[in-house]
Amino acid sequence: MSDAGAPGPEAGAARAEPAGAALSVDVAGLLVQLARSFALLLPVYALGYLGLSFSWVLLALGLLVWCRRSRGLKATRLCRALALLEDEERAVRLGVRACDLPAWVHFPDTERAEWLNKTVKHMWPFICQFIEKLFRETIEPAVRGANAHLSTFSFTRVNMGQQPLRINGVKVYTENVDKRQIILDLQVSFVGNCEIDLEIKRYFCRAGVQSIQIHGTMRVILEPLIGDMPLVGALSIFFLRKPLLEINWTGLTNLLDIPGLNGLSDTIILDIISNHLVLPNRITVPLVSEVQIAQLRFPIPKGVLRIHFVEAQDLQGKDTFLKGLVKGKSDPYGVIRVGNQIFQSKVIKENLSPRWNEVYEALVYEHPGQELEIELFDEDPDKDDFLGSLMLDLTEVEKERLLDEWFTLDEVPRGKLHLKLEWLTLMPHAGRLDQVLTDIRADKGQANDGLSSSLLILYLDSARNLPSNPLEFNADVLKKAAAQKAFKSGKKVNSSPNPLVQMSVGHKAQESKIRYKTNEPVWEENFTFFVHNPKRQDLEVEVRDEQHQCSLGNLKIPLSRLLTSDDMTINQRFQLSNSGPNSTLKMKIALRVLHLEKQDRSPDHQHSAQVKRPSVSKEGRKTSVRSQMSASPGTGDSSPAPSTPVIGGAARPGLEERAPPVEASPQGPRDLGRSSSSLQVGAAGSPSHMFVKEPTPSIASDISLPIATQELRQRLRQLENGTTLGQSPLGQIQLTVRHSSQRNKLVVVVHACRNLIAFSEDGSDPYVRMYLLPDKRRSGRRKTHVSKKTLNPVFDQSFDFSVSLPDVQRRTLDVAVKNSGGFLSKDKGLLGKVLVALASEELAKGWTQWYDLTEDGTRPHVVT
Repeated sequence: MSDAGAPGPEAGAARAEPAGAALSVDVAGLLVQLARSFALLLPVYALGYLGLSFSWVLLALGLLVWCRRSRGLKATRLCRALALLEDEERAVRLGVRACDLPAWVHFPDTERAEWLNKTVKHMWPFICQFIEKLFRETIEPAVRGANAHLSTFSFTRVNMGQQPLRINGVKVYTENVDKRQIILDLQVSFVGNCEIDLEIKRYFCRAGVQSIQIHGTMRVILEPLIGDMPLVGALSIFFLRKPLLEINWTGLTNLLDIPGLNGLSDTIILDIISNHLVLPNRITVPLVSEVQIAQLRFPIPKGVLRIHFVEAQDLQGKDTFLKGLVKGKSDPYGVIRVGNQIFQSKVIKENLSPRWNEVYEALVYEHPGQELEIELFDEDPDKDDFLGSLMLDLTEVEKERLLDEWFTLDEVPRGKLHLKLEWLTLMPHAGRLDQVLTDIRADKGQANDGLSSSLLILYLDSARNLPSNPLEFNADVLKKAAAQKAFKSGKKVNSSPNPLVQMSVGHKAQESKIRYKTNEPVWEENFTFFVHNPKRQDLEVEVRDEQHQCSLGNLKIPLSRLLTSDDMTINQRFQLSNSGPNSTLKMKIALRVLHLEKQDRSPDHQHSAQVKRPSVSKEGRKTSVRSQMSASPGTGDSSPAPSTPVIGGAARPGLEERAPPVEASPQGPRDLGRSSSSLQVGAAGSPSHMFVKEPTPSIASDISLPIATQELRQRLRQLENGTTLGQSPLGQIQLTVRHSSQRNKLVVVVHACRNLIAFSEDGSDPYVRMYLLPDKRRSGRRKTHVSKKTLNPVFDQSFDFSVSLPDVQRRTLDVAVKNSGGFLSKDKGLLGKVLVALASEELAKGWTQWYDLTEDGTRPHVVT
């Protein structure tokens, strides 16, 4: 019994062995715990040692919680979308949000395409092979060649995952389409646990993408239909608007998941997608010879929609005081969207019946499927409140040609909006041009801005025989010295140009993409310009080398030349001036007159434009606007508009003559027909999510001037107050302007200003900002220092612009005097402006003069 009760030495050893093993595990865990505690306490100790506030610890903890919460929400959305793809019926029964439902649930004219999804699923492994080949054989060499620092760039893993691309619905258009084309709208959704890893071995940098979500409406156009095989001449693919995008990053790019940076990174990627795949950009795949599809590479808009954003009435008062006990008014403004073009009106302070009287012009490429979407908001310091929305079918607007009506706002208990809409037809002949010029008052002044009389469409094809050594060709002394210095130091000097093309009509400029290391670049890009008066305006084109910042050639085409051409179209190779002897640029240019066709209607005619209700609530639409709003400001000192319209991309500043206000319609809102059919899930969202909230300049009446010019005119009226102002009410600025042939630069010396207006009781804090138009990029901006609390500042600062003498004589110097104000100060604004024409033979000698400052700089008076 004692043997059974007493443990033997073997049993003790057996027990001792697990105890030792457990002890070793505890030691390892203890070390890990100590390391974690040390890592957590070290920042606290460092803050105390450095004497910093404990608030930094709280801030770091808050940021950590925010990051984890953001990543958790993103993972939840990914799981929900995956569940919807795997078992659609079960996911719907479990209560999926309305904005996550497929398109065929919302729209009766959208059909399911399960057969197509099964086909794509079967093909998915081969599609993944093609994508991997695209990454490794096309994208990877392009990235390596773009910069010497990226010479070791490579993709280490490209795996698109097991979940294939899914098509949630298909809509085929059978009405209001050409008989020789087929138009399909595909509701595309891709939710993939893909793995795309890359590295740069030179810098030991690794990064990648863990998962991607992309949702959008892709339009597929099969045209022209032909009587021979393969029955379709070409296939065109594009997104009607920017798709929704969400990316989970890994490695070094995991920093892009930090709140604030994640939206910015997604927006940059969406802008890249827009430059290739969002209307009016498209991918065209030819199925027959190039001759038959040449017209597809030169798309002409279906029409132009002129929007008179007049006024609103009976809006809701969203501003409250004393925690809601006292009701206030609202500060309303409007966001107008036509496809991918977005405009924003100015803000009317404390008014429930605001009157904007603004005009915008938007291109319409595909009116089946595009709507005019308008949303009103109340501007607040934190988050703007929703005041109502409106959606109109552009197909119905095209039928009516002219609409001047009051519309009831949706999603709010009250409010109505007055719009005047004009559908402008593109005429291929100049027979009605004089009438159009008279209607928009373009025949009375010399202004180059205002309502448009015509549209210029430009297809930039390619260039040949550009100067292969831009440094030697331009004879730029400084750049040559830099090249010789690099040569002596043993560095390789790359003389191959990186050409791009800058085009301008009036004050509007656009820029092509850069083609690297070639003197025979191919662009194949489309551009459009609204033209005020083609009889007086010119198209100026310059080919520049982005690497060496010099000109490779230029040309100037009077638009009046197109008026006498066949079909108002020119398609040829143009000889470049100030370039090589055989340097040419191939372009196709077409001019179309914008004509409003008036229809005879009976007095009791009722319009047929239908108001469409949004398919989801405004809460469900907030995510769409994050990805669709551009991060580039649309007014002020922004960069030139790209080929893809962005905020302010189609609007135009500056009209000297004031147009009469549009008469308000006396009748109240009408009972308009409504339709639940809509092509887009998520019309728009709260502009509180915009990166910038700059109003888009209107192109008519007093609002035709930028917002800073409007405020300056109001300040002038307050200063006048019944008295007569002097010859220079805004003051004057003294400039020295000359061109240095030795340095090949334009030199501008800003000496001083005098008699400026006061922005506050303490005076103004002026500084001078300059651009050499039409270049308004940030790199082309020059600024003086700020002079504090003075109306007669002295600067005596010199600036230069790298530009040749023949080139600078086609440019205009844009000089603006601005008030700086303090940090977060409201006393920032324009003090005056002057536009200095440089087309003078005395430019090489130079001159020093006083210039009168004006509101918009268009009527400068020189004081010698």
